[in-house]
Amino acid sequence: MQTSTTSPAGTASGRTGGPLDRYFRISERGSTYGREIRGGFATFFTMAYILVLNPIILGSATDKYGDHLDSAQLATATALVAAVMTLIMGVGGNLPLALAAGLGINAIVAVQVAPLMAWDEAMGLIVIEGLLISVLVMTGLREAVMHAIPQPLKQAISVGIGLFIAFIGFVDAGFVTRIPDAAKSTVPVQLGTGTLTGWPMLVFCVGVLLTILLLTRKVNGAILISIVVMTVVAVVINELATVKSWGLTSPTLPDKPVSAPDFGLLGKFDLFGAFGQVSVLTVVLLIFTLILSDFFDTMGTVVGVTAEAGLLDERGQVPNLGRVLLIDGAAAVAGGASSASSATAYIESAAGVGEGARTGFANLVTGGLFGLALFLTPVLTIVPLQAASPALVAVGFLMMTQVKHIDWDRYEVAIPAFLTIAVMPFTYSITNGIGAGFISYVLIKAFMGKAREVHWLLWGTAALFLAYFAIDPIEQLLGVK
Repeated sequence: MQTSTTSPAGTASGRTGGPLDRYFRISERGSTYGREIRGGFATFFTMAYILVLNPIILGSATDKYGDHLDSAQLATATALVAAVMTLIMGVGGNLPLALAAGLGINAIVAVQVAPLMAWDEAMGLIVIEGLLISVLVMTGLREAVMHAIPQPLKQAISVGIGLFIAFIGFVDAGFVTRIPDAAKSTVPVQLGTGTLTGWPMLVFCVGVLLTILLLTRKVNGAILISIVVMTVVAVVINELATVKSWGLTSPTLPDKPVSAPDFGLLGKFDLFGAFGQVSVLTVVLLIFTLILSDFFDTMGTVVGVTAEAGLLDERGQVPNLGRVLLIDGAAAVAGGASSASSATAYIESAAGVGEGARTGFANLVTGGLFGLALFLTPVLTIVPLQAASPALVAVGFLMMTQVKHIDWDRYEVAIPAFLTIAVMPFTYSITNGIGAGFISYVLIKAFMGKAREVHWLLWGTAALFLAYFAIDPIEQLLGVK
């Protein structure tokens, strides 16, 4: 995989491909139009599941009054926000970072927020959360926090995300599953259903082997080739064999490839209605939870993906960070305003980076495909998770290679790095891993008499994480529960 920021061949001649090349700095970053296009496709196909999953998570939940959100309208809102914000990130941030409804936050909305109020009031809190994050960006605080993170922790975040994204791939494909009755078992997960069975599992396993073989031979388009080939195989298998279940998306050729979008949920939010449903303290705690999850999920994703793309500068900083973070904040507002839940940068963007994407031009492809999904959802969602997930496993390996840059002999940074790496996949949360790393880092530094070496923003962030992890007892002490 190419991770350098420049290409000798591309820079020696001084030639560029025209205005688009200069604007997106494609040649300067050692990329090509072909790599960007392949990367855009790869990112879309690895995250297209959100078009199915977000409507399931939000549509299956009920608000305080027992009302459901319409699944078709949710699918439209999800695709629209992903398309628009991914395009804006590409043009404004010039990074290969796609955005869509955040899985962690939509679960919080469905499980914690909606049962306390009406849906439009819950989405109003998402809009407030996005506005507050935007304020943090405009004041420079969000960017300052990212710059205050020591380089070893940034590297650990990238490695942890690599393990996390590989684990997501294994889980999405069904290669790893929960033990049906975990209370009676000594382990929480298992291989398949105890064994690897069924045609979908065969598609995944062959897909992983195909991807790694292509990567080993350094074949251009290895990840995208694997996704396309295994999707075709899955479609053929689905036609010829009896398959019990493919999961969220089935490789079935649609009878009607075109469907009309339903924009009924756009603008259905109540900015301050939640304050009339629950106490102000409850609203504050809910917003705090949403902000912290969104803030650090995005931070981990931005650092991890750009580091893997080789785009961090000599100080380990992300290019155009202020604009990138502001666009991410705007995406949260857009998600709430459309009832699709907060949109955020997607770690699956690493699949596009693995395919060679280095600029925002790849987002034009990914965003365009999400735009097509407004009308062609039946066609674009035939890629089963078993065909797309091998890409996540391969990208997990590519991101894991950065572990070599961490100084494991210095325990004061090695232990926080280890906790960051381990907690992410083991708790299924980027935010939890970052929190564990921050808290352990400042405590170890203080214990060693090096408290002054820790930036004051890290102390403040670690304190916020302590409150985040202790949110349940805090709510009980304050009488919220």
